[in-house]
Amino acid sequence: MRILLTGTTGYIAQRLLPVLLSDGHEVICCVRDRARFNAEKYSSAYLSVLEVDFLKEETLRNIPADIDAAYYLIHSMASSMGDFEKMEESSATNFRNRIQETKARQVIYLSGIVNEKILSKHLTSRRNVERILGSGSYSLTTLRAGIIIGSGSASFEIIRDLVEKLPLMIAPRWLDTRSQPIAVRNVIEFISGVLLKETTFHNSYDIGGPDIMTYRQMLLRFAKVRGLKRRIGIVPVMTPKLSSYWLYFITSTAYPLAQNLVDSMKVEVVCKDNNLKEILGINPLSYEDAIREAFVKIEMNQVPSSWKDALTSNILNDGISRYAEVPVNGCYSDRRKLAVSDSEKALNKFWSIGGSTGWYYADWLWGIRGFIDKLSGGVGLRRGRKNQTEISPGDALDFWRVLIADRREKRLLLFAEMKLPGEAWLEFKIDNNNVLHQTATFRPLGLWGRLYWFSVLPFHGFIFRGMIRKIAMN
Repeated sequence: MRILLTGTTGYIAQRLLPVLLSDGHEVICCVRDRARFNAEKYSSAYLSVLEVDFLKEETLRNIPADIDAAYYLIHSMASSMGDFEKMEESSATNFRNRIQETKARQVIYLSGIVNEKILSKHLTSRRNVERILGSGSYSLTTLRAGIIIGSGSASFEIIRDLVEKLPLMIAPRWLDTRSQPIAVRNVIEFISGVLLKETTFHNSYDIGGPDIMTYRQMLLRFAKVRGLKRRIGIVPVMTPKLSSYWLYFITSTAYPLAQNLVDSMKVEVVCKDNNLKEILGINPLSYEDAIREAFVKIEMNQVPSSWKDALTSNILNDGISRYAEVPVNGCYSDRRKLAVSDSEKALNKFWSIGGSTGWYYADWLWGIRGFIDKLSGGVGLRRGRKNQTEISPGDALDFWRVLIADRREKRLLLFAEMKLPGEAWLEFKIDNNNVLHQTATFRPLGLWGRLYWFSVLPFHGFIFRGMIRKIAMN
């Protein structure tokens, strides 16, 4: 079958794609920026890539007419780029209009559970998207999930941050809201299982695991699996804004995502009964088993996707390729070079930079800079990286975004997503003479940008000199 996959660089789609390919389907991946998607790692002749921006209707002409089904996996909850509700409505409308011109028999949409009259903005938007998609001439199958538990999922990482960092939690009242979490493995089984299954056409299903519990119980059961003792106290009054800041500063989540999560967590998300798991022969994992499975992936350094790789600002909205050519005019730079005796070892070092590895020198200063970034509304250092040894264009790396990661050229180029009065790049490259080149480039914005560069110049000299020495060292 010929399948169209949207949201290809997203958390769910990156896990669904290998399953579709292994099932023998031809998959057409829609990406807004081709440079953010590494098709080579799949090594499949049945994979093709199209550049499509669903907010720009004219780009949808790239979608071929001869497709059998399409997955709609586009969400904007973590975005700070304008009104995500309007963005999701526009995207869904453009998608519907184009798909109903194709031969697609089915569209599969992953939504959120909506079983209360008063919904969050996030869940209201999901329901509106479902209404738009359902008005097309094809058959729509909607799967509605609540909390998804898996390595790299936003919910899992937030729970992990809270449990592992706070022996005692003073938490908002919404921690007593009930939810029905589901393992990401089961989500993939459901959304792949309904593909072109006619009994699921024009139907919607809530999908969840076997456990219904409050968020407080989820935290305590997570702690039990990890062998930790935790206590939780509930504050009767805490505004949504304070709750959002509480999540933002304690966990690695972005503030826009924290706002939308808090808004959603006040709403109970429990599945309505249906027979889909019997139709597909799926036995959902328990909450504890989902946690254990997630940590197996983490400990084996095999996290296939992470919510952190989603773009959370409009800095790179026009594509990472636009920033891959480092500017020279009007820029300040810190250039350093050192000969290396073992180029492969040096390459492996800067390929593993950031995350739990750190920045090789003065990590405490990097930590302070990350904390300042958090205070100013930035992403901070807590995003880390999803894989400690592999890296691809588009990946998040602490408060940087990977633009170029080319092992053959021995080159790594990063772009800063921290709050800055300008734009910043950090590049590592080893030339043919086994010389390591490390270059920090800053393009200031106005007077404040210039003042910023000169104010941090003494720290740059200290940090960058130590960093290149540590990377070049045998």
